[in-house]
Amino acid sequence: MADAVVFDMDGVLVESEHLWEELWTAYAAGHGRSWGPDQTRDVQGMSAPEWAAYLTRFCGAGDPAETTERTVVDGMVQALADGRIELLPGAREMITATAERGPVALASSAPRRVIDAVLVHHGVDHHFKATVSSAEVPRGKPSPDVYLAAASALGVAPERCLAVEDSSNGLRAAAAAGMTVVAIPNPQYPPAEDALAAAAFRSPDHGAVRDFLLSRLDARDARPDNRPEPRGE
Repeated sequence: MADAVVFDMDGVLVESEHLWEELWTAYAAGHGRSWGPDQTRDVQGMSAPEWAAYLTRFCGAGDPAETTERTVVDGMVQALADGRIELLPGAREMITATAERGPVALASSAPRRVIDAVLVHHGVDHHFKATVSSAEVPRGKPSPDVYLAAASALGVAPERCLAVEDSSNGLRAAAAAGMTVVAIPNPQYPPAEDALAAAAFRSPDHGAVRDFLLSRLDARDARPDNRPEPRGE
């Protein structure tokens, strides 16, 4: 049983992981360095300050990490304006259906500016009771900080939350937070088997994931008093 759902954004709600990689690659190329799959795996799940510091070190550039971050984030915001960041098939229905059954939050590695822009652009922002960027907590994924902050913002114990993720570090973060992990594996960036092993349910199909989430939220409604269990102290 569960009382709330916490979604990741990139690769779960929108098709955008490849754009981050494209922008990291372009930034590195502009500084004479070749960015590849190993570097992408290293930074997936990191907060914006974390990947900006990594990218700056990788490039050996004189730019401060804040400049690196701003350059890449500006590129993502422009990609959204250009219509290059679309909701994944079935994502809107998944968000809407789960939000009708219980509180929904977002726990994303994207910076605040990108989170807010994406949700408003696609008209789904009103479904989320809380949104947290990993830039707003001490550590990015695979640490559980962003998921714990999302649960706290909802007022729901982490173990009463379902977490929907696609990447290795995201799956690890949700599991470390004590949430029931649901995986939507990204075929372009397949998660590691050890990370997938923590998932209670996995499917590349958003409709199937939606049905699983609803089944867990429905189980909550089957309790005699139809109330969430109290949080432990």
